[in-house]
Amino acid sequence: MVDISGKESTVRTAVAVSKVTMNPSTLEAIREGRIGKGDVLAVAQIAGIQGAKKTSDWIPMCHPLALTGVDIRFHDNGVDELQIEVTVKTEGKTGVEMEALTAASAAALTIYDMCKAMQKDMIIGPTMLNSKSGGKNGDFSR
Repeated sequence: MVDISGKESTVRTAVAVSKVTMNPSTLEAIREGRIGKGDVLAVAQIAGIQGAKKTSDWIPMCHPLALTGVDIRFHDNGVDELQIEVTVKTEGKTGVEMEALTAASAAALTIYDMCKAMQKDMIIGPTMLNSKSGGKNGDFSR
C-alpha cells in the first residue's frame, strides 16, 4: 500500500455510477415489487453500502477508511435501464473513489442476483467514476 502518513486530512467525496440494462418486463417487475427475492432496490442499497464499507477487504491495495456517508440512489428510464448513483464521503488522507465504484458494482450485482430467475441476459455497466473532490490531486469531473 502507498504510505499516506505524510498527507493532510481533507474532506473527500466521490460519485460513481453504473446501470443494469434489462427487459422492460423485468424493470416493471422491480418497480411493482414482484421479484420473488424481495425488494430489489432496498437490498441493492444495503449491498452497496456494505460494499463501500468493505472495499479494503475486496481491493488488496486499498486503505481501510472510516466513511462519513454513503448515499445510493436509483433512477430508471421507464423502459429498460436501471441507473445507480453512489456518493461516498469521508474526511481523511486518501480518496473514496474505490469505495464509490465498489458500492455501485455491488448494487448492480445484487440487482442481477435478485432478478436472474426472471432474466439471465441482463447487462451490467458501464460502471465509472463521475466525479471526485478533495485531496492533493484536486477535483475531477467527467
